[in-house]
Amino acid sequence: MGFALELAKRIDALHYEDLPPEAVRWAKVGILDTVGVTLAGSGDPAATIVADVLSANGASLLLGSTKRTSALDAALVNGTASHALDFDDCNNTLGGHPSAPILPALFALADEIGASGRDFITAYVAGFETECKISMGVNFYQYTRGWHPSTTIGVFGAAAACAKLMKLDAERTAVALAIAASLASGIKSNFGTYVKPLHVGHCARNGLFAALLARSGYTASPVAFEHKQGYFEVYNGAGNYDAEKILPAWANPLDIVEPGIAIKQYPCCGSTHPAIDAMLELVRKHDLKADAVERIQSWTHARRLEHTNRPDPQSTKDAKFSVQYCLARALVDRKVAIEHFEGEAYRDPQVRAVMGRVHAAPYTTEQFPAENHFGAEIRVTLRGGTVISQKVDQPEGRTSANPLPQARLKDKFENCANRALPVARTSAVYAAIMDLEKLADVRAVNDAMVPEGVMKRAGSVAKV
Repeated sequence: MGFALELAKRIDALHYEDLPPEAVRWAKVGILDTVGVTLAGSGDPAATIVADVLSANGASLLLGSTKRTSALDAALVNGTASHALDFDDCNNTLGGHPSAPILPALFALADEIGASGRDFITAYVAGFETECKISMGVNFYQYTRGWHPSTTIGVFGAAAACAKLMKLDAERTAVALAIAASLASGIKSNFGTYVKPLHVGHCARNGLFAALLARSGYTASPVAFEHKQGYFEVYNGAGNYDAEKILPAWANPLDIVEPGIAIKQYPCCGSTHPAIDAMLELVRKHDLKADAVERIQSWTHARRLEHTNRPDPQSTKDAKFSVQYCLARALVDRKVAIEHFEGEAYRDPQVRAVMGRVHAAPYTTEQFPAENHFGAEIRVTLRGGTVISQKVDQPEGRTSANPLPQARLKDKFENCANRALPVARTSAVYAAIMDLEKLADVRAVNDAMVPEGVMKRAGSVAKV
């Protein structure tokens, strides 16, 4: 029996009644955070350009607007918006962003077919578990190889979630997974450009597309994963994956519970976050001012430094992947916020001056254990020779064992959502998500974003 079918049987067997309360709670955290960052990213050119290219009308809402389009196009646009600010959640097992590939596809599909809040949560958890457990067999090799695992693995999360929401049986779900194996894509050479968030939009669309094709009777190879020219061999190569790890780990525990969802505090690459945490701690403890600093030394994991060692970023997207820029911002502004990655902010002369004093290097096993790839150490030399330093083992909020308080989750959501919605509608969306498991129709979440007097679901937007 093929791998896809064995995995599909586990997806099919997952039911809301079997979910532990912590899984439901964390699912709502992931949904809240993803909706917020998607609204904040809805006005980013990476999303608006994609939306402008598409013109189809339909039932599915483009978040942050009153426009409705087809489910596939909405998954593409909203998926791109969800990752446009690089502010969406992460997961240690996946080594990437678990929710952005899934939820834009689920919301788009739910807008077309309807679904209860409980079914929506179950589908999300199933997709989350699928991508994370597949990752156990193929990552971090894919990441170091140059693939973008949020999408090359996330596409299976989107396919599984959409298949679950449509209540496909195990055989049809297996077909959706096999189709998704041919639709996986995303390369890290495009990090720091509009294409990185497009990876996620494309992934959300492809996962939904795979599930819709499977529902309509499409065929695919039952050995699309394990074939000698299948997903495992093509994306990883012989000796670089261990498929035997995947199925036994299913729901033992659910990945959304442990290690859980990592909520970002800063709208930039997660690989910069431990260093930012360390720098901000030094700023707070010593009341650091930029003109008092002569030199900043930063150490992060070699795999994370590989794509964040950018001493001269040339765009807002590029700056999100520059540990030098992020640390300079943390020192100059005493925070790292959305506005620091908009317009010409990356050209700020004061920040540029500090960037020249930042020296980044990979840390050694003497600084952090080999298994810790989320640590950072910052050493600041002040004018006059005084040296101060700070180490961080992992960013705050990185795992379920070190969560952000609900008040900070709400603050982040409101800060993001209020960039696209009036305060009253932001509050309505927050309330709907917090009561998601009680909703008879999850479309109430998207409907809460639409102003009164605009049709809730129609082939085209019209006044009533």
